[in-house]
Amino acid sequence: MINIRPGVRNILVATFFFALMQIAVKLLGRLPTAEIVFFRALIALVICWVMLRRRGISPAGNHKLYLILRGVCGATALFLFFYTLQRMPLATAVTLQYLSPIFTILFAIFIMRESTSARQWLAFIIAVVGVALVKGFDPRVSLLDLGLGVAAAVFSGLAYNFVRKLKDHDDPLVVVFYFPLVTVPLVLPFMIVTWVWPEPWEWMVLALVGVCTQVAQIAMTHAYQLEKASDITIYNYLGVLYAIVFGLIFFGEWLEPLSALGILVVIAGVYLGTKGVKSGRRAAGTGGEAPIPD
Repeated sequence: MINIRPGVRNILVATFFFALMQIAVKLLGRLPTAEIVFFRALIALVICWVMLRRRGISPAGNHKLYLILRGVCGATALFLFFYTLQRMPLATAVTLQYLSPIFTILFAIFIMRESTSARQWLAFIIAVVGVALVKGFDPRVSLLDLGLGVAAAVFSGLAYNFVRKLKDHDDPLVVVFYFPLVTVPLVLPFMIVTWVWPEPWEWMVLALVGVCTQVAQIAMTHAYQLEKASDITIYNYLGVLYAIVFGLIFFGEWLEPLSALGILVVIAGVYLGTKGVKSGRRAAGTGGEAPIPD
């Protein structure tokens, strides 16, 4: 029997359940994005509230400005990511979201007053070249959708920096709780305006989106608590492999050779930029700088 360390096992579980969530969102292409985001956040809100009550932690929080900013940025990132999942090939949408660690590092220059190395700037340039390859050789990806996919990664990077700002002020569970707390009222008006009544099977898939995301977040948090970030971050990139395989199996999405090359270039750039980043800089309460907004 193969002996897999608990931390690695948890990160493998996390990447798999994130992949299931992405499939579920794409299957809900008939429903407006705001509707999916609302129910995903509502499920998370209930689960986080129960966890806070059981642990006797006040949900009010201490640094409310950063908590709200983290919630707004996270909600925007989630909305844009779900939107791109519904409208472009699965592997492409997921790859663009993997740019978020790069933007996390760039925003840390201004928000966290951290320095950035020449290697990280080079990594950013490599990742941009990869994005250009993905767009230039995949006619299914419009310039607008590409921009929205990159914007999702930008807002994720901002959200992770605000989470890091909060690491000495608020309990990680409170930080996680504020994401759905802000998201639910933020997307509610858009959901009401664009409401489409789900079919019975779509209700089940909506629940699956919320449950899979929570399982993945819990597993990822445990993974980063059990192992050094540098030892397990590489396993996050299995998410792109899942996206390529599941996109082909469930949606018949073939990748053009040069688009596939672009995906590999993006991953290489992100890995180069984040390799060797100290584990203490990872996002508290999110299980590290995961490429999925939470």
